[in-house]
Amino acid sequence: MENLKNLVDFGVIGLLLALSIWAIAVAVERWLFYRRVKLSQFPDRQRFEIALTKRLVIIGTVAANAPYIGLLGTVLGIMLTFQTMGTSKTIAVSTIMVGLSLALKATAMGLLVAIPCVVLNNVLRRRVAELMTEYTSHHAK
Repeated sequence: MENLKNLVDFGVIGLLLALSIWAIAVAVERWLFYRRVKLSQFPDRQRFEIALTKRLVIIGTVAANAPYIGLLGTVLGIMLTFQTMGTSKTIAVSTIMVGLSLALKATAMGLLVAIPCVVLNNVLRRRVAELMTEYTSHHAK
């Protein structure tokens, strides 16, 4: 049972950590691309927009799903706590509290990943809108 608890605990937190690293890497790459982009490189608006929005869906997807992954970890942690209580046939308050606090850690991690990803997604999408406006203005002349 302890191995299953560790697998759920570290598996969920490990997944959230990996997703956050992936989202940050994409955000940094996109920001660097936006800093060096030249409007004249792109012959039409559609290709420019495709180049600007490339991989942004990764950040949005991580932002949208991290709380659910954290919640899944919480539910599994609570289930394991109840399983442990049922098999040991004791209702020790310390066992319940430790199990619940470990379970809620997964939800907190999910939120800690999701909130910065939402901010990054919004900032980058705002920059895309600015660059698209610049492109339209530049090519209207």
